[in-house]
Amino acid sequence: MSKLIELRGITKSYDGEKILDSIDLYIRDKEFVTLLGPSGCGKTTTLRIIGGFETPDEGDVLFDGVRINDLPPYKRQVNTVFQKYALFPHLNVFENVAFALRLKKLPEDEIVRRVKEMLEMVSLKGFERKNVNLLSGGQQQRVAIARALINRPRVLLLDEPLGALDLKLRKDMQIELKKIQKATGITFIYVTHDQEEALSMSDTIVVMMNGVIQQIGTPTDIYNEPKNAFVADFIGESNIIDGVMLEDRRVSFSGHVFDCLDTGFDSKEPVDVVVRPEDVDVVPLDRGMLRGTVTGVTFKGDYYEIIVDVCDFKWMIETSDFVGEGTEIGLYVEPDAIHVMKKSEFSGQFGDYSTFSDEMDNLSNPDAVDGEEDTAGDE
Repeated sequence: MSKLIELRGITKSYDGEKILDSIDLYIRDKEFVTLLGPSGCGKTTTLRIIGGFETPDEGDVLFDGVRINDLPPYKRQVNTVFQKYALFPHLNVFENVAFALRLKKLPEDEIVRRVKEMLEMVSLKGFERKNVNLLSGGQQQRVAIARALINRPRVLLLDEPLGALDLKLRKDMQIELKKIQKATGITFIYVTHDQEEALSMSDTIVVMMNGVIQQIGTPTDIYNEPKNAFVADFIGESNIIDGVMLEDRRVSFSGHVFDCLDTGFDSKEPVDVVVRPEDVDVVPLDRGMLRGTVTGVTFKGDYYEIIVDVCDFKWMIETSDFVGEGTEIGLYVEPDAIHVMKKSEFSGQFGDYSTFSDEMDNLSNPDAVDGEEDTAGDE
């Protein structure tokens, strides 16, 4: 697939605060790309710059190799679907979808044909005369997508479009969106803070934090080979432990030396070690590489999520076998379950599952105000 959109050195600030810091990114034709990160990371600003709703302070936006920084949104081959669908309340489903075609003054028979084709694609056949105000959230969203696609844009921008839907409908729409993207061959650029959405739909994920791209890769690469502690923590649950790389394929952490698959580090280099909860085996004490005491158990339906204290570090482990609180257990970790990362600015901030309980204790303590004055009731 050829490059369709390129961002080169994109920087954007609001009120003196840098939101994007020299972003470089290219997006291929017919690709489903997700911009993923927490609120304030810069993902929506990136989307708005691609759509022409914002202008970068520095850098260039290229479309098919042509600089489009100053091209207004309506002249770009791009349409947008927002979380608030902004349907025309006085128009029925057919007329909402047909709106852009009527502006172009296309023949009525072509409008009817294209609207019916688009409604069938988004599973709304027979809804032509329905009042949009009486549709469910999922149906309104599909009308908004049909309206955005009817013009046959090269790119569709989607800014957290599933955020207002309940969990089951959101999962259904994830499948629908991927099917629509494949059927149309249109490039989708999708913004979300939901890592499950990103993993399930995307060809490529762009993980962002603090206005900087932290990692770009396929869902499998991002999940299995995170670049730093932030990515490892944000994409699923991760135990992230301080370690030392003794030599190629040998790493020490939690008081034990492990075989691993990683190479290219300096001898005795301090590193971050990632072990996913589902990759730890609970075994009898005499078979364990590590041992720890269970401090919490949560039933998740098809598995138990347990918190285990190992050398004063709280691990999260997923197991199909019930283990009671207070039980001492052995832990076994295969070499391919260990992922070693360079130390980064995010080292030490993530991966210890005592953090959550400490935060909850703090939130539940009326005397814990972090040194700030109590301003309850102030406006």
